[in-house]
Amino acid sequence: MSTAGSGDPLQRLAALLARLPGIGEKTAMRLALALVRADGEYVQALAEAVGAVHQTLKLCRLCCDLTPTEVCTRCQDARRDHTTICVVAQPQDRMAIERAGVYRGLYHILHGVLDPLGGIGPADLRVDALLRRLSARDGDEGAVAEVIVATSPNVEGDATALYLSRLIAPLGIRVSRIASGVAVGGELEYADVTTLHRALEDRRSL
Repeated sequence: MSTAGSGDPLQRLAALLARLPGIGEKTAMRLALALVRADGEYVQALAEAVGAVHQTLKLCRLCCDLTPTEVCTRCQDARRDHTTICVVAQPQDRMAIERAGVYRGLYHILHGVLDPLGGIGPADLRVDALLRRLSARDGDEGAVAEVIVATSPNVEGDATALYLSRLIAPLGIRVSRIASGVAVGGELEYADVTTLHRALEDRRSL
């Protein structure tokens, strides 16, 4: 396939779409052709939506989730349990847990997991922001009593959970790990509601 700089607009669009996660060259070309055939108003609305997301979304000052405001709605919600923080790797993991409706605490998004082979270390994650929240015993975040590490149960997720446990334990805060329900080697964002409920309810201390 031609590169994104190709003079052929169809090939250029397909090449750009192929750079998205999970989109191969054939799928990218199918999507590009679908856009060519689509209604002009839809294509314009899609272009505006992509631009708006890129321009307006930023990281929440507290939990590092994506939000159009300085502090996301979950961190501002006084009805949530501010003594518990669920740490996840990506925003889509937080979305999966929210859909399950079994957790009413706060979140913290790492934006990745430890992966030495992939060149991702602690400095590449939002770990410092988490530690600042845990150290602020009487700020906006409140006094945190428990951190639930809800990274996927694979090598990278387990390594991240162990690393966080070693950092947080000296602060006197309980650190737990999601337990049964999520298959070993699986991805949290694809788990169903019942699975996530069991994983959170049966969490174990680290």
